[in-house]
Order: sequence, then structure tokens, then C-alpha cells
Amino acid sequence: MRYDIDGAMLQTLLSPLAAAEDGLARLDERVLRSPVGEGFAERSHFFDAAGALWVAGELVHVEDLVLHDAHMDSRAPSHELTIAHSVLRTRRRIWTGEPSWALSGSGLATLTATMGEGEGTVQESKSPAVVVETDDEEGDEDGPLAAEMAEIDALLARSQKLIDVHTGKVPAAETTVSPAKRTDDPLGLLGDEEWDEEQRLAEWRSVLPLADSLPPVLGAVILFEAWDRIEPLRRQHWLGGLLVASYLRARGKVASHLFSYYGGLKLVRHERRRARDRATRLQAFLEAMHLGAAAGLKEIDRLSLARTQMELRYRGRRSNSSLPDLADFILSRPMVSAAMIARHLRITPRGALNLVNEIGIREITGRGRYRAWGII
Repeated sequence: MRYDIDGAMLQTLLSPLAAAEDGLARLDERVLRSPVGEGFAERSHFFDAAGALWVAGELVHVEDLVLHDAHMDSRAPSHELTIAHSVLRTRRRIWTGEPSWALSGSGLATLTATMGEGEGTVQESKSPAVVVETDDEEGDEDGPLAAEMAEIDALLARSQKLIDVHTGKVPAAETTVSPAKRTDDPLGLLGDEEWDEEQRLAEWRSVLPLADSLPPVLGAVILFEAWDRIEPLRRQHWLGGLLVASYLRARGKVASHLFSYYGGLKLVRHERRRARDRATRLQAFLEAMHLGAAAGLKEIDRLSLARTQMELRYRGRRSNSSLPDLADFILSRPMVSAAMIARHLRITPRGALNLVNEIGIREITGRGRYRAWGII
């Protein structure tokens, strides 16, 4: 499939492209100069993770995600919540790396975890071997226990190779092998041998030069369209939106934070996102960036107003007051609980409740036993 843009297509995309370019530029400038920019960037991780599941057709409450991230789940986490937390952690990993790290070979190897067993493609692992003693002299090589031990050996080997990539002992290009040869699914129940993730990732990366020749926003849209069409990863399809945000950062379009692309994509109707007409799809992707930027600007205004109101509460307090730290913590989370505040500030839960009453934020759960506060 071709992903280039001809003159007629470009004319169709000019209006939504200009709106997206303008919106992202305004948002980046506001976040860069705003005193709540750091808190906004951290909150974006949570909302984008929930948005990624929304786009995939699953509902994950942001409040549950915050509690799960703090290891304070009110109930057993669902499968969808676990995936959303993976998105959250991946966003943080991308943000803490270099702007172009996620799109590099080593970055993709780390994020996709596609390293597995292969003949002659990797260096010999230094992981210790697992020896299984059996009563049979010949051993039960085909038994279920042997299969489980083989899976453990493969997991240890892949972990060692991932460590070698990080330490520079093994180039990333030498560690990526075809998932068809992976041993983490010996029965073939979780994957299709014909679904070659390595080849699909290589095909997606081949679109990068074309994207680099276009304006940053249009290039990001082309990359997302390619990811959506190629589907490199069956169990990490959500990674595409995160790589788009990383690409915008690498091109310097949104350098102040990792843009919440899924937060804008969820505001676009499914019929337009999945339309057969390419122009309609690209317009929908550009509109998602524009809507995401507009929502981000509104969020910045809301957080700035909340910060001003909280500052009035602790202005003139002693220099070692915990209220300023509490205000920054509140701005960095969609919601906070007394236990979260107590652990972050290293105070007692009773002291946390006293600080909450002093800073004057609203309670959002409406419950008596379990209470949480946030900026509404």
C-alpha cells in the first residue's frame, strides 16, 4: 500500500492540517510556559491511557487507573485495567527517553518486546540453564513440565538479551527475530505463525522517510495511518498512538510534553476513523489532533485556575509548609486519596485529611468510607 500524498489529496487536507498545526503549536507554547505544565504532562499519561482503551472499545475509569498505579486498588484489577496500566507505563518510558528513542531500533525492541529465540540471530545468552531431574534415565523431553521449563528458559534468554541491548553489548538489529520462532506460545494458541511482527514492523518503519519529508503533523498522521493499516503488533496495537506522540516530540512540534493523541481520537466518530475512503480517514486523524489540542488548552486553563485558588490558601504560610507540595501533587493526578497523599508527603492519613481541608479541594466520590479529591 502506498502512503504518499498527491496534490489533490493535499488540497483536501489543507484546512484540517492548518487547524491541527495551529492547535498543537498553541498547546505546546502554553504547556512550556505554564506553571502547571509539569502537572498537566503527568495527568496526560492517565487520560491518554484510558483513551487508548476507549478507542479499542473498552471502558477503563481513570480513577481506577490512578489507584492501580498507586497500588491501592479498591478491587481486583480487570484485564482492561491491566492493559491501560501498560499504556501508562509505556508513555512514561517514552517520555523519560530521548525524543527520538522510541522510533529507533533499540527503542522499538524495548517497547515491543519482540526479542525471542532464533538460530544464528543473537549472541548466546549468559542466563543460567534450568536443569530438570527426572526418574526416567532418558527423561521426559516431551512432557508438560519440560514444556513449561522451556518457556522459562526462553523468558530468561529474552530478558538477558533485552538487558544486553540496554547496556550496548548487543546491537538492537541483532536481537529482533521473527515472532514465528518465539517459544512463549509453544501451542500456537495466542498467535498466528503467518503474522510476522518483525516484517510488519520493518514495513512500518519504511514509512518513516516519507513522513520525515512532510510537515511534522502530516508526517505523524501518515505514520498512524500506516500503523493502523499494517497492524504490526497484535497485542500492542495501542502503541501506534504513543509512537505518533513521540514522533511529534522528535520533530519538535510538541516538545513540552507527550501529546495525548488518543484523548483527541476518542472524540472523533468511529465511522470516520475507520472509513474506507483514505481522505476521510486522514481528515479524522487530523481532527483528532486538533480536538486533542483544544481539550489540552481547556485543561491548562482549568488547572491554572485551580492552582491560583490553592495558592490563596497557603500564601503567607511558613516556609516548611506541606501545602505547596500537596498542590503540586493534586495537579499531577486526576484524583488523590488520603492514603496517596500520606505516602507522597510522608505524613499520617490524619495529617493528610487536615491538609486537604486546608487547601480546599472538592471531594469527588460522594462516599463516606472511601473518599477521594480532585480538580473538577
